[in-house]
Order: sequence, then structure tokens, then C-alpha cells
Amino acid sequence: MILVIDIGNTNIVLGIYRGRELLHHFRLSTIRQSTSDEYGVWFHNLFHMSGINVSDIEGVIMSSVVPPMVHVIDQTCRKYIRKHPLMVGPGIKTGLNLRNENPREVGADRIVNAVAAVELYKGPLVVVDFGTATTFDCVDEKGDYLGGAIVPGIGISTEALVERASKLPRIELEKPKKVIGRNTVHAMQAGIIYGYAGQVDGIVERMKEEMRSPSLKVVATGGLAELIASESEAIDEVNPMLTLEGLRIIYERNK
Repeated sequence: MILVIDIGNTNIVLGIYRGRELLHHFRLSTIRQSTSDEYGVWFHNLFHMSGINVSDIEGVIMSSVVPPMVHVIDQTCRKYIRKHPLMVGPGIKTGLNLRNENPREVGADRIVNAVAAVELYKGPLVVVDFGTATTFDCVDEKGDYLGGAIVPGIGISTEALVERASKLPRIELEKPKKVIGRNTVHAMQAGIIYGYAGQVDGIVERMKEEMRSPSLKVVATGGLAELIASESEAIDEVNPMLTLEGLRIIYERNK
């Protein structure tokens, strides 16, 4: 078995694989003030409740977009799993040809997503990841990574709206029955859900034109992918485990 770890700005997602089979996955909050021992306790409890014997874990790989958390989780793995994690970054074999201007600027999560998408779906394609930021990543028919777009995520956009508009309440992100909201909550839900779906469709359409690939595949991942995909005309498939799959693939290429 191997342990894959995706450290995001909002959540840390763990996956346990046996070969190509994802046996378990877990989601923890990214808490910058927490110590390696605290994460060690959380890891241990999750594994214990799922019947996972730590001694059966033969390797660990992780990616991170939160630099301060790298050392913390690295120490957690060394102390409680007794494994030195493989880190996605410069020098690691991904099999992905990065054609953007500065490859070192590309976030590890975007590279991992692209690796998984190429392996599972082939190019040309666009990966839309609904995380703290919403990212769009383009891969051509050769499987080369071209670049993409980054927009504020749904969560932080909603928080900004509530914080800057005094009379607007905090709301649950769910699809309203109609676009024309008859109350403030429904109006906000309509604007956020249908607005983001329209944003995705608009950006993807422009990417298709630039790539001259009108029939390219669009794959969505991330916590809110299902919600937005249900209202988007551009998204072809939702794969919530795309990042974990990418980490597994990269681990295998570096064994």
C-alpha cells in the first residue's frame, strides 16, 4: 500500500492505494498552527478506524501549495509512518512536458492533475479544479502542458461578498430552484452557482478557440465540482479523485 497526500490551502486530502485501487480517502483541515504530533494523532486515528496497519504502508508521496505545511507533514510521516515522503517538485519524474514560460511557477496540484488527466483521458483536454482558487489547465493533443487560468475560488468569493456587503448573510452553497431569486438567500445562491457555471463555460470556450480544439474533453475535480458541473455545459466529466490518482501515477514513475 502507498499513502498519497495532497496539501491544499483549505484541506489536506489523504488516499490509501493498493496497486491502482483507492482503498480509503480522508479529508482534514489545513491548520497552519498545528504540529506534526497533532497531525500524527489524526492520521493514526483515521488509519485505525479504517483498519489500516501503518506497517503495511511501503511508501508516501505528497504535493503541497502551502509551503509552511511541507515540513509539518514531512515530520508527521517520518515519525508516525516511518517513511520519508517523496515530494512533487523540481527534479521529480512526472512524465509531463511543461511548455509554459516558467515551469517552476506551476503549482504542484496543477501538475498532478494534468498528469492524471493525460493518463486517464489523453489530450487535448482542460482540467478545471474547484479548490480555494479555481484553476483551468490546458493539455494539447501530444499530452504537453500549455498553461491555463486562475480565478478566485467559490468559497473565498462568497466570503468576500458577505464580508464587504453588510446586509448579506452567510449562506449554504446549494443550487436554487430558479435563477430569479425571490429572497436574498436564493438570489445569492443563484448568482454564485449559475455565475460560476457561466464563468467556466466562457473560459473553456475561449480556451477551445485558442487551442483550436473544439471537441477537447473537459474534466472537473475539487470539492464543488459536482455542484457546478450540473449547471455547466462545458464540463464533460467529474473526477473528484483526480489529484490522488495523479500522485499515485507519479509515485509509480519514481519507484
